[in-house]
Amino acid sequence: MTDVVEATRFNNRVQADLARLYLEKEGISAVLFDAEIHTIFGWFYALVFPVRVMVLDEDLDAARQLLLNYKP
Repeated sequence: MTDVVEATRFNNRVQADLARLYLEKEGISAVLFDAEIHTIFGWFYALVFPVRVMVLDEDLDAARQLLLNYKP
């Protein structure tokens, strides 16, 4: 069974989406969790609920390695 796990998190939806697109460009499928909370409730909730970039558990190591060199 494959699980979805957190690769990284951002306090900003735009940065999270750019990281997701970067991972997908490198061949790793990724989705955002908690992104809509920022749209509905605004910046205050960004401190409490960061936007999480999620990947499949078998891609986690590769995703984190790519994100070490990621510059938005």
